[in-house]
Amino acid sequence: MSSRRRISKKHAQKLNIRSKAKVRLRKLSKTSSFLSPSVYTETETKRGEKEKHGNKTLAKSTSLPEGFTETMEAEQDGVGTMIEEDEVFINGGNDGESQRHRPIISGEQLDVEAYAALYTGRTKISRLLFIAEKCGVATMQHEALRMAYDEIKKGENTLLFREVLAKIDGRLGPNYGPDNAWADAVDRRAELRKEKLENELNAYRTNLIKESIRMGYNDFGDFYYAHGQLGEAFKNYVRTRDYCTISKHIIVMCLNAILVSIEMGQFTHVTSYVTKAEQSQDALDPVTIAKLRCAAGLAHLESKKYKLAARKFLETGPELGNSYTESKVIDNVNFRNFLELVPEIRELINDFYISHYASCLDYLRNLKTNLLLDIHLHEHVETLYEQIRNKALIQYTYPFVSVDLHMMANAFNTSVTGLEKELEALITNDQIQARIDSHNKILYARHADQRNGTFQRVLQTGTEFDNGVRAMLLRANLIKHDFNLKASRKH
Repeated sequence: MSSRRRISKKHAQKLNIRSKAKVRLRKLSKTSSFLSPSVYTETETKRGEKEKHGNKTLAKSTSLPEGFTETMEAEQDGVGTMIEEDEVFINGGNDGESQRHRPIISGEQLDVEAYAALYTGRTKISRLLFIAEKCGVATMQHEALRMAYDEIKKGENTLLFREVLAKIDGRLGPNYGPDNAWADAVDRRAELRKEKLENELNAYRTNLIKESIRMGYNDFGDFYYAHGQLGEAFKNYVRTRDYCTISKHIIVMCLNAILVSIEMGQFTHVTSYVTKAEQSQDALDPVTIAKLRCAAGLAHLESKKYKLAARKFLETGPELGNSYTESKVIDNVNFRNFLELVPEIRELINDFYISHYASCLDYLRNLKTNLLLDIHLHEHVETLYEQIRNKALIQYTYPFVSVDLHMMANAFNTSVTGLEKELEALITNDQIQARIDSHNKILYARHADQRNGTFQRVLQTGTEFDNGVRAMLLRANLIKHDFNLKASRKH
C-alpha cells in the first residue's frame, strides 16, 4: 500500500507540474500576442534524452529584447528542458540572422554606367555632373565626366558643353577636349532655327489662329530647353496657356512647366502647376497621374515635408517603368513592383516592421554612400537617417514598463553611453515618456493615467460649454433690452 501511495504521489506531482506549465504557456501566448510578431521554433534536446523521454521543448522566440523574453522553466525530472539564452532570438540582434536569407547588400561603389542608363537627356547629364562633383573618387569622377561629355555631344547644349570642359580640364586626354568646330556648327544651326521659329510665330499671330500660336510657343519652349536656356523655355511654355482650347492642352502646358521648374529648382512652381493639372475636367491617363504624383513628391521632399512626400511616392503607379507602412509599403501592390527593383530597400523595410533594427540600420549604413550621390535626396539623407533611428528607438521602448539599456544597446549595435544620450534627447523633446536610471542603466516608462486624462478632458469640455451658453444668454438679453451701441455717422 505504501509503495502504491508513493507512486501515486509522484504521478500527481508530474501531472501538477505539467498542468502548471500549460497554464504558463497559455498566459505567455496571450500576453505576447499584442506586443510583436512571435515565432515559435522547436528545439531538439540531446539524443539520449530524446530517446529516453521522447519529449520536445517549445522555445518561444519573439522580436522583443532578450531582457524581456519570458521562458518556461521545466522541472529536471523528465517533464522538459531549460531553454538556454543563446536559443532565444534577440530583437535587433544577430542570433536570428542565420535563420533567414539575406541578400548581398549593395554597399560597394556605385555603378555609374548602370545608374546613368536609367535616365535620358538633360536629367542624365545633370546627375552625371553631380556624381562627378560629390563622389570624391577619381575613377568614378572621370567615368561620370566622360559619359556626360558623350551625352552632351548628342544634343545641342553648347553652354553645358563648355561647363563640362571646364570640369574635365584636360584630365581625360585629347578625345575629350574642346571641339570648337562642333560648337560653332551647333550655334549656327541654332540661330537659323530661332529665326525660322520667329517668322512662323509672327505669321501665326497675324492669322490669329489659336492652335498655331500655341504650337509656335511650344516649339520655342522646346528650342530654348534643348539649348539650356531654361528661363526662356519656362516663359514660352507658360505663354501657351492663353491659347489652350481643350483641357489636354492645359495638361501638356503644366507638364512642360513642371519639367523646367524641376530643372531650375523652382519647386513652388512645381506645386502650383501640379495642382492646376489635377483640377482638369477630363480624366487623366495613368502615366500623367504617375508623373504628377512624382513631381508633387519631389516638391514636398524639397520643402522637407517627408511624410507628404512619402505618401505621394507611394501613390505612384508602375506606369513610369524604371522609376521607383506595412500595408502601404510591403503589401502595396503598385509599390511592390518598385521594391523588386531594389531588394536592399525591400529587406530594410521588412526588417523595420519585424523589429530587426540592427539589420535595418546596417542596410541603411551600407546604402548611405550611394544615397548621398542622388541629386534630389542628398540634402535630406542625414535628417531622414536620424528620424528613422529615432522612430526605431521609440518603437523599441513603447511596449515596456522598463528596458535594460545594455540589451537595447546590443540590439542597436551601439554603446550604452551613446544610447543614453540619444534617449535623453528623445525624452527632452517629449518623444518618449520615460526616465533613465543612470546607475543601473534602466529606462523606466512613464505611462499617462488615461482615466485621469479622460476626466480632465470631460471637465474642460463642460467648462467651455458652460462659458459658451452664458455668453449666448448674455448676448440674447442685451439684444432683448436694446442695450447695443450704434456707430455714429460722420457728416
